[in-house]
Amino acid sequence: MSTRRKRGNRQPELFARSTKPVIAIEMNHRVVRLTHELDWTELEEVVEEIRARKLKNAAGRPPHLRALIGAVVFRATRRITYRGTEDQIRHYAPARYLCGLTETEWSPDANTIQDFEELMGEDGMKRLNEYVVTEAVEEKLADPKLLVADTTAQEAVIPYPNEMNLMATFLTAITAASTKAGGALKAFGAAMAAKFATGRKRLREFRLFAKGKSKQARMKLTSEMTDLVEDVQAHLARAIQAAEPHKQRLVKYANVAHSKAKQLHETMSKLLPQIRYWIKTGFVAANKIISVHIPELYSIVRGKAGKKVEFGLQWGIARLGGGFLVARLACNRRELADARYAVTAVDDHIALFGKAPKGYAYDRAGYSEENVTLLKKKGVKHVGLAPRGRAQWAVRGAMKHKLVRERAQVEGGIGTVKHSKYGFTKPAARSAPAMAMCGQRAVLGYNLNKLVRGLAERDEMVLVG
Repeated sequence: MSTRRKRGNRQPELFARSTKPVIAIEMNHRVVRLTHELDWTELEEVVEEIRARKLKNAAGRPPHLRALIGAVVFRATRRITYRGTEDQIRHYAPARYLCGLTETEWSPDANTIQDFEELMGEDGMKRLNEYVVTEAVEEKLADPKLLVADTTAQEAVIPYPNEMNLMATFLTAITAASTKAGGALKAFGAAMAAKFATGRKRLREFRLFAKGKSKQARMKLTSEMTDLVEDVQAHLARAIQAAEPHKQRLVKYANVAHSKAKQLHETMSKLLPQIRYWIKTGFVAANKIISVHIPELYSIVRGKAGKKVEFGLQWGIARLGGGFLVARLACNRRELADARYAVTAVDDHIALFGKAPKGYAYDRAGYSEENVTLLKKKGVKHVGLAPRGRAQWAVRGAMKHKLVRERAQVEGGIGTVKHSKYGFTKPAARSAPAMAMCGQRAVLGYNLNKLVRGLAERDEMVLVG
């Protein structure tokens, strides 16, 4: 008789005793330390307020709110894709700890994280960042008595905005949108196929041979392309009108494509007169639209070597003593002119901390006698502003040295935020609100990393002492 044990006779208790695996996490890990530092109840209250304001009909508290806030915080500290964030939270123990998912196998997917970030928007990211900055002040890692400020440009990912590139972008974009939208717009795309083909052929001719052509020849070619785009515009308007009654029956993605086609039509309707003006006069129209996809973008003249003009959005960046940043997006091209932002930065500081900084510095572009007087009335004791041609500020002693040091470091802070790690500049965004959200998220990530590093360095100093 064989003594070999049959498979069915194996000891079942060996498998019946299985429990969830226990994973030890180092408490000094930067992500774990960040988890303990943040007041999650307060963060949830901030998010619920934003959600209630944007979703007026939303009922009840959204599920997994803590986990979604943790996902936003984790993604802000390291620039990774939504899919990468999903994977990290699913498999990386400190990330699960940050999101409060130690007692469940559930984790948010990429689409859920993206939808949540879009719901938060620029305002939500700004609120989270203000919380982090105030936390840094409470931990004495940031000094609100010192403030320096400057402006910077958030560049967009767009082709150089000459007239040909704008019309080429429009033809390509309207082809894609009409195909996805279906119905009348899809029929429009099929009817315009020959015109699109002609347009692309003429564009290739322009790009290959424009340098060898005279100015008159280039103007003629541009005029021909303009006539083509205007013809497409006329047919597009009729297609949109025919598709409008059926819009409600479209599925989600087709509806989005239909709305995109309408936006492209409206933008190009504003842009074509500017192009006609350029053809007729040879001059660029004032306040020229430079992007078909993001009409809110504008040209920002910075005067930098090798890059005198940048295309994107204007931002103001204020730096507290200690290096923490607070960002403000310009609502229009005039709002953040240096002469205006030199005062606005202090107003934002007062709104956040309840009083003006003791010492404040800005570059010479922000100087005016009116600004100096206004800043002193607001409570700034030491105003580091000087007119062009004057080397010295009207600030003396230890405060002057502090402001000079902070003023020299503000450009470094802005440069760090613009690094690809945070994604402030040239974000993968196809709308102005998305670009603004990316900008605030970059500043949030910078401040979160600075907070964790500051806490770790302070603890090490205590241990050494």
